[in-house]
Amino acid sequence: MRSQTEDNRRIYAFRTEGYYVYIMTNRSKTLYTGVTGSLERRALEHKQGVKGEFAAHYKIDRLVYFERFGDVHAAIASEKQIKGLLRVKKMALIVAMNPEWKDLSEGWYARHRYQPDNK
Repeated sequence: MRSQTEDNRRIYAFRTEGYYVYIMTNRSKTLYTGVTGSLERRALEHKQGVKGEFAAHYKIDRLVYFERFGDVHAAIASEKQIKGLLRVKKMALIVAMNPEWKDLSEGWYARHRYQPDNK
């Protein structure tokens, strides 16, 4: 069983520099695997449906897995490895990190209640 501190380190690791392999999904559990240098920005792009026809078409909007790498080549190699897995193995990878399939980016973009609306 992981401690709360360990969970927080994993969830907020996106704020540090590095490269990320990530898996996003939608309500139907269609999986999308990618690599990025800015997980926060890329997750938002998926949520907004910009930059990527597949993700926009299938409304890929929930970050369910990510892994941080210090080296871009290692991140790309991991992405290729994950993309080569059978769907059931990808799902097992997600469940190992995120058994409830929660959106790990939930709350990253929440507007503070005193922040003015930009309308």
